[in-house]
Amino acid sequence: MSYYKYAQEQYEQPKENLDELWQQRLVEWRQQDAIVKLDNPTRIPKARQLGYKAKNGFTPVRVRVDKGGSKRERPSGGRKPKNAGQSRYSSKKSKRVIAEQRASDQYPNLEVLNSYWVAEDGNRKWYEIIMVDPEHPEIESDDDINWICDKRNRAERGLTPAAKESRGLKNKGKGAEKVRPSQSANDNKGK
Repeated sequence: MSYYKYAQEQYEQPKENLDELWQQRLVEWRQQDAIVKLDNPTRIPKARQLGYKAKNGFTPVRVRVDKGGSKRERPSGGRKPKNAGQSRYSSKKSKRVIAEQRASDQYPNLEVLNSYWVAEDGNRKWYEIIMVDPEHPEIESDDDINWICDKRNRAERGLTPAAKESRGLKNKGKGAEKVRPSQSANDNKGK
């Protein structure tokens, strides 16, 4: 069995023997900033499965996102309409998509390749985002990844795998007639 297969199995097993390590990590992560640039990914097999390579131009970033719903933004000033409730609003974006977009905002010179879940506690979730520098010479010369050099602002435009899943683009056939090109475009079709 290869190292990566072994490491992946270790990560997915119940963590009775790893509880202390994870408790220490969570205590440390809670005290750090919401967005932290890393030297190496925490889950190496998962990162490699999603396209990460240990070479210059690839940068893993850990992002902390609060759990729970969020309030809908309302215009400031004036009165609040009776039916414009703000509580119990659930965003259509997943927490993973929100994490990707925050990382993309923080590092505008990097592109989001993919992301994966790392840990969570009662109040927060942590995701690791694989980011790529599209102008780095090693990325431009790598045939596996140089396609990303032409794709800009993938996270903002909803083109990462997590965003496509949130937008319903993984559903095909019957029942998915209203998801393409986008749900809002379908709503405006008859207008």
